[in-house]
Amino acid sequence: MLAVHQLLAFNDNYIHLLLDEASGEGAVIDPGDAAPVLQAVERNGWKLTQIWTTHHHADHAGGTEELKAKLGLKVFGAAIDAHRLPGLDVGLKDQDELRLGEHRARALFVPGHTSGHLAYWFDDERMLFPGDTLFAMGCGRLFEEPADVMWASLSRLKNLPGDTLVYCAHEYTLANGRFAKNIEPENESLLLRLNEARAMRDKGLSTVPFRLDLDLATNPFLRAGSAQAFAELRRQKDVFK
Repeated sequence: MLAVHQLLAFNDNYIHLLLDEASGEGAVIDPGDAAPVLQAVERNGWKLTQIWTTHHHADHAGGTEELKAKLGLKVFGAAIDAHRLPGLDVGLKDQDELRLGEHRARALFVPGHTSGHLAYWFDDERMLFPGDTLFAMGCGRLFEEPADVMWASLSRLKNLPGDTLVYCAHEYTLANGRFAKNIEPENESLLLRLNEARAMRDKGLSTVPFRLDLDLATNPFLRAGSAQAFAELRRQKDVFK
């Protein structure tokens, strides 16, 4: 079994710890802050061996070097970003395989938010770790690539199986849901999801992970239909209050 443990960092970042329960081997995805990871390892006696980084932003990679130094972890990330990923040991290209015990994941090249962004996809387990490319009812800002590049990346992710569990890297669901409701005020699936998300957050619960098929029904960015329509939605979201 592949277990996923979610750690909160900063205000709304999620760090994900993956544990292969058979071997006891573990990996951490996007450790922007080393402290919650070190605390979890000490508290639970977990044996981490790897860091998987989706992109270079500090809130995703800022704890990498400290964790590598203290725990002896091997760092994986995009080969194209070797010049700006701290502590990188193994540069990955699209479709490269990663192993955690008996579990296998593939690196998917999904530029848009940054030019070297990766997602990690477990086919057998139906788990996706998209970093800041895809959020619940939203997507990442376009910092380094134009809209058509991000649209191509999102189109790739939305073609994964509908029962995929998406472990995105931020708790942005309520803010994204408010924008989505503004775009599709008659979407009953969206309205129901937003109400459920509010109830979860009121109880202090995470809205991540979520099923991809639910996002396909409620995420305006996945439902845009074209790169041009996506670009207009992203422009509107960037100024939405």
